[in-house]
Amino acid sequence: MGDDEKKSKMSSSRKQNLKSLMLQIAKQELQKEEEERVAEKENYMAEHCPELSLSSSIQELQDLCKQLNGKIESIDEERYDLEAKVKKNNKDIDDLKQKVFDLKGKFKKPVLRKVRMSADAMLQALLGSKHNVSMDLRANLKQVKKEEKEKDICEVGDWRKNIEDKAGMEGRKKMFESEA
Repeated sequence: MGDDEKKSKMSSSRKQNLKSLMLQIAKQELQKEEEERVAEKENYMAEHCPELSLSSSIQELQDLCKQLNGKIESIDEERYDLEAKVKKNNKDIDDLKQKVFDLKGKFKKPVLRKVRMSADAMLQALLGSKHNVSMDLRANLKQVKKEEKEKDICEVGDWRKNIEDKAGMEGRKKMFESEA
């Protein structure tokens, strides 16, 4: 309650008066700044750009044009050199920022969540809803004939039968006869 009693309330007319005074002072300061800017510009132009004294002689005018052209070329060369320096410095700054970022080591890999998504849904998410691409992996597989496998099994047959046939001298004769 002590703070409320200490605060003095200003009347609205007093606030309005102070506000208008502040705006008048700001306006005067802006006008002064503008006048200073104009005077500064005039001084610069007087120093760097002397007034032209055009004579009626064509030769003097051509000499003046050559001088101005030379100045323009030298200024363009300086501008080009400065632009190249600025580009190089910006590239160096970016490289150094990247090195600082790498040295800090504060880059954290985000935790990846498992997402169950079919191949069709993934393609649709990547390509958008305009493209209807179905990815049926089974359609592209080569068909294997089961009959060939069964024939191979029949040819091999029961291993016990083969051993009994080859057992003893009769089995060995059969082996040699079948080879010859």
